[in-house]
Amino acid sequence: MPSDTSASTEHDVIDILTADHQAMLDLLDVIKQATNTQTRRETADAVIAEVMRHSVAEEMFVYPAMETHVPNGSEEVEHDKEEHAELVDVMKRLEDVNAEDQSFMELVHELESQLRHHISDEEDEQFPKLREHIPAEQRRAIGEKVEQAKRVAPTRPHPNIPQSELFHKTVGPGLGMVDRLRDKLTGRNSE
Repeated sequence: MPSDTSASTEHDVIDILTADHQAMLDLLDVIKQATNTQTRRETADAVIAEVMRHSVAEEMFVYPAMETHVPNGSEEVEHDKEEHAELVDVMKRLEDVNAEDQSFMELVHELESQLRHHISDEEDEQFPKLREHIPAEQRRAIGEKVEQAKRVAPTRPHPNIPQSELFHKTVGPGLGMVDRLRDKLTGRNSE
């Protein structure tokens, strides 16, 4: 069903995800420009948390909509899930490296490269299809669900957990709560 492009796009899922993408890239720029390791570490933790929240929310609500409404949506979702798994792997390695180590910035650049590729896939190819095949009202409803999911989603990479809608909807909020508690207890920046 074609979308209503004249309707307001306030809270449109595509606008929300695009803003998330820019926020992630902005955080990566802060890391690259930082002159001290503490700022690099804190900002890396923040970008990891942002990518995790964003990815989980996509898997919970955007991917099911893609599979239902977008031609060849299931194939695109599988591709995106593979890219999410690659991002999780890099973020886990980045999380475990001291910001003073030379490999820290190498991992930041690897994360940025993978993230830019993933963002390009979504913004250049998938988002136009979502606008074409999902009505504005439904995109706004998905956007509201994405925002809610981001508030309870995990903030740390967990490479061994399933990247599935069911897992994220049932176990994810508990895992997210544990992550936020760990963040608070360790002073980790996840905002």
